[in-house]
Amino acid sequence: MTGGSPEKAAPIKMLHDRVLVEVDQESGERRSSGGIVIPATAAMGARRLAWSRVIAVGPHARAVEAGDRVLFDPEDKAEVEVHGEVYVVMRERDVHAVAAERLEGGSTGLYL
Repeated sequence: MTGGSPEKAAPIKMLHDRVLVEVDQESGERRSSGGIVIPATAAMGARRLAWSRVIAVGPHARAVEAGDRVLFDPEDKAEVEVHGEVYVVMRERDVHAVAAERLEGGSTGLYL
């Protein structure tokens, strides 16, 4: 192995029920109905969940697929940086909801 870091040369394979999601930069800031920008650092009374796009899933993830948008609690996250991009790694059970076009049709997808 030469001086480069191993993650630049090797692809990432998620294990078990782990899910890798892309951090949505726009989810940090919000805009009120009156047009006021609310920064991510503003303290709220209740915890706020965040939406992110799934990049990769482990072989034991059953309800989540790459490309889905998932709802999760950003306070319970483990971040990792790969090639200068920040991602979040979590277990599938930490996903609160899935939004995907493939869910239209058969079931309602309401498993909260």
